[in-house]
Amino acid sequence: MPYSIDSTDRKLMLKLQHNARITVVQLSKELHMSAPSIRERILRLEEQGIITGYHAAFDDKQLNLHLTTFIMIKTERCQEFVEFCEQALEVTDLHRISGEYNYLLRIQTTSMEELVQFQENINHLGVSKSHVSIKSIFEHRYPSF
Repeated sequence: MPYSIDSTDRKLMLKLQHNARITVVQLSKELHMSAPSIRERILRLEEQGIITGYHAAFDDKQLNLHLTTFIMIKTERCQEFVEFCEQALEVTDLHRISGEYNYLLRIQTTSMEELVQFQENINHLGVSKSHVSIKSIFEHRYPSF
């Protein structure tokens, strides 16, 4: 039977999503619960596979990754394309999609020249359409629990 998430779990998950390094003591203060209760809930969420890991976030600009591009590609060489994307350091996200195109990928590059080079590297795999992001409104947001 699947684990049923209650409103306290939701609050806890939102706090961890915002700051995965928050201490159990701080969580217990903010959620008005004992530290052992918080620890038990976190452990249960981990054991149920609801919490799958804890991650660091990086500032793309500090890493000189100034250009975010979304690319849709239509290909009949799916396995070769997926293998290419797994090896390409520019690819941060890859999704199989429905519709006219097979895949949607997100890439991060340092310049327009690097983007052009990436596109030239995938041209032989299929037809693509690129959309350069001019401004990120928000990222890494999850739907409400």
